[in-house]
Amino acid sequence: MCSEHPNIEQWRYPIGPFMSLGPQTAGERRGSIAEIRGMASVLREAVQPLTPQQLNTSYRPGGWSVKQVVHHLADNNMNAYLRFKRGLTEEAPEIPSYREDLWAEQSDYQLEPVETSLALLESLNRRFACLLDSLGEEQFLRTFLSLMLGTMTLDTAVQRYNWHNRHHLAQITSLIERQGW
Repeated sequence: MCSEHPNIEQWRYPIGPFMSLGPQTAGERRGSIAEIRGMASVLREAVQPLTPQQLNTSYRPGGWSVKQVVHHLADNNMNAYLRFKRGLTEEAPEIPSYREDLWAEQSDYQLEPVETSLALLESLNRRFACLLDSLGEEQFLRTFLSLMLGTMTLDTAVQRYNWHNRHHLAQITSLIERQGW
């Protein structure tokens, strides 16, 4: 498959792998929070003009459809928000992973319009940004243990949250660009 599609890894990871920037300054954190607050609007702008056929197009061979990616973002962001809240309210909680590949095969990913997940992301990210705005520096140093990623500070979790959103948005926008939509 890779010989047929020499850019498949570029399509899979259009912005590259996650790399923590280390502890953020207050100004960098404000920028991260603003990114969270505006993410759903940027995603909406990218997918709203797409036709049903385009929404059901995979962003790469063997990958999810645009519609699945949008629904995944809603599911993943809900999970991330809950992980973050646990990190704020419990001492270094162990955070389980979930089978996102199997979640993407569930009927709601096929039957629900992307609007459902866009509306969910708008509300969720507004609430998440509100919470983040209220936190002190020491609260961003709290940790949780991800079974997949190891121990992570909440500061790093915010960075990963934004990277994950940008990563999937870039999968969609690079498909749109490649297809000339």
